[in-house]
Amino acid sequence: MRDFEYEAPASIAEAVQVLGRHNGAARPLAGGTDLIDQIRVGRHQPGVVVDIKKIPELNVLELSAAGLRLGAAVPCYKVYGDPKISAAYAALADSAQIIGGIQIQSRASIGGNLCNSGPAADSTPSLIALEAIAVIAGPAGKREVAVENFCTGPGKNVLQPGEFLVELKFPARPPHSGSHYRRFIPRNEMDIAVVGVGASVVLDEKGEKFVSARIGLGAVGPIPYFVQEAGQRLAGQPVSEATIEKAAQAARDMARPIDDMRGTKEFRLHVTGVLTRRVIEEAVKRARQ
Repeated sequence: MRDFEYEAPASIAEAVQVLGRHNGAARPLAGGTDLIDQIRVGRHQPGVVVDIKKIPELNVLELSAAGLRLGAAVPCYKVYGDPKISAAYAALADSAQIIGGIQIQSRASIGGNLCNSGPAADSTPSLIALEAIAVIAGPAGKREVAVENFCTGPGKNVLQPGEFLVELKFPARPPHSGSHYRRFIPRNEMDIAVVGVGASVVLDEKGEKFVSARIGLGAVGPIPYFVQEAGQRLAGQPVSEATIEKAAQAARDMARPIDDMRGTKEFRLHVTGVLTRRVIEEAVKRARQ
């Protein structure tokens, strides 16, 4: 591993100053489970690693009537370890429980997983489904970006030099809502999604009709996708196999998979439909509970 300097600012303002001073040669570190390995193999060669874990705002984990605030440095185990968060934002907890093993989850953060911007990231489809908003700090102050617009390409995102992710904000969950994330992997030893699907649904009081829905897809294109058409096909419709199949078809239509060692294009398209159906069905089950 190449040598690099290390700094650990204690405030957002100080972190912005440090990142700006190094003019794009610095990389923020939250959990570091991706970054350290990427430095080791030469994918990134920062002159300075800026440890942002000591900044209070990046360690916020707050559930209130207004929704959920999740600091960018909060490790995964704290997300799924909170029973109220796991119940209200179930898809997020689903994702947090399968990002690496227990040792990884004690350090890796949802914010870091998003900023790594891998097309197969396990958290991003859930974040999209749950309407997460990324709060970004930089030289020009703070700005907010919907997560479905955050990733711009494999390993690329909207963060500009000097900027870093502070937190993720989620709106409050409405009554009769449920969510779920599920992925397909070829085997446990190859722990990267071939397809990943996150879904959130809101049902009417009787649990018989969809009021609204959001679907996020991972590992089937250069970026994670928000399948808006799938939600539109569900809204106002009865909860039935036929309705859910229409949403699954919308997900397949949007997918742009490639052939690689983990699966063929045709296989990924098939799995996209299967997982979308199953994830919506589980989200409905949770909403009815």
